[in-house]
Amino acid sequence: MKKTLLIFILFISYTFSAQIKVVKNEMLTKVGKEASVTLYKNKNKYTFNYQDVNSSNLNTFRSFSFKDINKDFDNLYKMIANGFISMPEENIILELPHDIIELHFARNFGQKTVQFIHFVNKRKKFKAKSEYLTEKQINKIFGKKKNIPQKKKRKKRRSRR
Repeated sequence: MKKTLLIFILFISYTFSAQIKVVKNEMLTKVGKEASVTLYKNKNKYTFNYQDVNSSNLNTFRSFSFKDINKDFDNLYKMIANGFISMPEENIILELPHDIIELHFARNFGQKTVQFIHFVNKRKKFKAKSEYLTEKQINKIFGKKKNIPQKKKRKKRRSRR
């Protein structure tokens, strides 16, 4: 009886210890950061981390992720870049595996901007928002080195007298 009890206790302790497993720490690579929005990459998964300006607590950060299947990362960048050109009146709605993201385009202080509106866990009641981002900030976040056209400076002509 004692041996059976001992074997039973050893078996139970083995199953309890098997419930905890060591997870490998995978390295995140920072793609870009601007203001309170940071974009990370881990293999083919991209994660946006941003400060929630919709929260009353200033230290609230949220994140959403997606895998880069069928060039989704490049397509998202192109969608935002095209939005700066066309400035759609309606929000562009993107459904991710766990969240819903809306791209809200607006003019702020004469500049074209975009804002991420994040419905956490696909619930319309729980809404988080990033700050408004300009095209230059989006390029930094996405790690793009896009040349933004600037006005050429005119050379002053010297008058002959």
